[in-house]
Amino acid sequence: MFGVPGAFTPTCSNKHLPGYIANHDALQKRGITVMCLAVNDAYVMQAWAASLKVPAGLLMLADGNANFTRALGLELDGTAFGMGLRTRRSALYAEDGVVRSLQIEAPGELRVSTAEAMLAVIDA
Repeated sequence: MFGVPGAFTPTCSNKHLPGYIANHDALQKRGITVMCLAVNDAYVMQAWAASLKVPAGLLMLADGNANFTRALGLELDGTAFGMGLRTRRSALYAEDGVVRSLQIEAPGELRVSTAEAMLAVIDA
């Protein structure tokens, strides 16, 4: 599962989600279900998925009230930027309900939570 600050935002739409779309088959071949989490409503997530032609099986998780995001401790206060509470850019790899890796990006970065970075973690 990877978390993004918001649907239709530049880095999320141009780099983060497209990387998981491009690597979806490679992840599925490893038996991994890919999920994208954002503090947006289900309708926005559905429209975002359609706009980027997200493949069937890549789950788009809407966390409208940020309840799940807060439960994971992955909240980001974007109030100063007019965005309110969001999900921190991150990626979580779990096996049988046990978290094996949690990668959280430094502000403004996209390195450790990319699909390619997570494939390297999974294959290590």
